[in-house]
Amino acid sequence: MKPKHPNILIFMSDNQPAELLGCYGNDEIHTPHLDRLAGGGIRFDNAFCVNAMCSPCRASVLTGLMPSQHGIHTWLDDGVMDSWPDKWNAIGEFRSFPTVLKENGYLTALIGKYHLGVPFEPQNGFDHWITFPHGHTMDFHNTTIIDGDERYVFEGHSVDYFTQKSVEFLDAYDRKAGAPFFLFVPYNGPYGHWPAVKGPADNRFAHLYDETEMHSVPREGLSKETIDRFMRRTHEYTREENYAYHLRIPNDLETLRNYFSQMSMVDDGVGRIHDALRRNDLSQDTLVVYTADHGYSLGHNGFWGHGQSTWPSNMHHAAFNIPLIVARHEHIEASQVRGDLASQLDLFATLLDYIGLDAKNLNGRSDSRSFAPLLNGKPCTWRDAVFMEQEETRAIRTARWLYMMRFKGSAEHPLKDEMYDLSNDPKERKNLAKDPSYAEIASELSQRITAFFDTHSDPRYDLWKGGTAKSNSDAPWLWKEAWGDDWEPNFGGSLGD
Repeated sequence: MKPKHPNILIFMSDNQPAELLGCYGNDEIHTPHLDRLAGGGIRFDNAFCVNAMCSPCRASVLTGLMPSQHGIHTWLDDGVMDSWPDKWNAIGEFRSFPTVLKENGYLTALIGKYHLGVPFEPQNGFDHWITFPHGHTMDFHNTTIIDGDERYVFEGHSVDYFTQKSVEFLDAYDRKAGAPFFLFVPYNGPYGHWPAVKGPADNRFAHLYDETEMHSVPREGLSKETIDRFMRRTHEYTREENYAYHLRIPNDLETLRNYFSQMSMVDDGVGRIHDALRRNDLSQDTLVVYTADHGYSLGHNGFWGHGQSTWPSNMHHAAFNIPLIVARHEHIEASQVRGDLASQLDLFATLLDYIGLDAKNLNGRSDSRSFAPLLNGKPCTWRDAVFMEQEETRAIRTARWLYMMRFKGSAEHPLKDEMYDLSNDPKERKNLAKDPSYAEIASELSQRITAFFDTHSDPRYDLWKGGTAKSNSDAPWLWKEAWGDDWEPNFGGSLGD
């Protein structure tokens, strides 16, 4: 008996720009399996995350909501997990995508990184639950594993572990039982932070990069915003690394080669899991999606890392452009490349729509748009803009323009807007926000940003209007300056699903 609905398999990498794949034009990376997956389906060249940090993006994919709606504005600092409420689920007040699938007869499994609350038991509609305790990866080896009720240390590479457990899940799946599955594989690679990628890589793909020149990593001078971020974090923290690695990595060949090799580990895992689909005769019944939680600058615009690696935070292309590949054997036309704007929010509506469920109003005023018709070979209405936010920075990106609007509520820390003409300045170098020749365009774009967030923000979590953030903020001092010393992050919502 074939499943009533198609199975859904989502891969999500950790800290990866779209351009870190061969199929997106990188001639130094070895990603044959992902390149083949893209060749067998649709590759989206203009897909963007809503926030360039782990936890907010994962929450947005699972709920279809912006950070100012679900309340997670930056990475959840699980270093203070002891202060979290018991069994805290950061998006427990919302209808998560896997919860809806479970209610409609799906078997649900998470095998990989969680980073959305207390991880020691299943959350958000997942039944099969294999993860690890923390959001950060300090080392790809000797990982503490949460495997249902079991706890143990896996000595090998964590990407290999999550791959093998996913293969075991597929090998054990009983397609005759009739229940479709949703398998979510959020890998904790390639990552790109020290100490996980510091020094020579310890994996079987390291040798592929021994002589790689790394010409695909820009050797640019550090931007002022990168230095400002470094100085601020050095002042705020006394940790050993003091964020200095953000300044050093673009010129550290060992680290760069290590990072690239971790991407090849992820690619190999995708290939092995895809082989398991074919071996178990599941390819035609399974929609496969590959994406990343957020993009990652590889030195572009003078910084290394996510959008929060500068002060103020930024929405430059590499930090927000994510890979998005969708395939289903013999159901989706192969070798498609789409240049339409897509938001990672759109996965929520698209996947529910694809299996015949309506995502509208599940979590209030979501901006998630369905491109499911495209997957069925039909015309699709596309958005003309994507919106992004990173605490004090909000942005709109259209086919022609990128406008970054900054919070103006702190007299002590005045912040400037930025605007780039993507047609004439694709590398986003010349800020036109204050150029009188572009005043009308700047006004129109800033008004669109304001109108979008007026419509889609929840007052509880709208930082620009006195709202708060769940658990922690990257700039609590800024919000205290704006809203008073009583401003504090909180946990919000409810516990459980």
